[in-house]
Amino acid sequence: MPRAAKHQRGAKLRSAAFSRIRSDHQSELAEDYVELIADLIDERGEARGTDVAMRLGVANATVVKTLKRLQDAGLVTQEPYRAIFLTGEGWKMAEDGRRKHRIVEGFLLALGVSEETARIDSEGIEHHVSEETLRAMARFLARNGR
Repeated sequence: MPRAAKHQRGAKLRSAAFSRIRSDHQSELAEDYVELIADLIDERGEARGTDVAMRLGVANATVVKTLKRLQDAGLVTQEPYRAIFLTGEGWKMAEDGRRKHRIVEGFLLALGVSEETARIDSEGIEHHVSEETLRAMARFLARNGR
């Protein structure tokens, strides 16, 4: 392959990678919120904005703004001063996030990463890992009895 063609192909691959990362960042916050809301509902039977703010270490106003965006996106429903509920799409997103988190965290643990570091690192990696890589991680875990 000529040098110019290789350069052009490399530039296209980098562009595609950056495009995917930007897309991943846009959905990352929504994924974190719906996963946390699902956890709160599972633990307490309900999720409230103050609980979300406390768990994330952010101001209530930040949670209110984000919940409005999530409601506009059809991921949550909420009435003023009431609990937060996930829609079907919200539950689907939360379960997918949990699945990704379990695979990535299990993979990191299998590599010998400490539990604390694996938990923290998987929280960020889960948003950027491709389905192909997740499948490879899951196969690795299955082959290694994890």
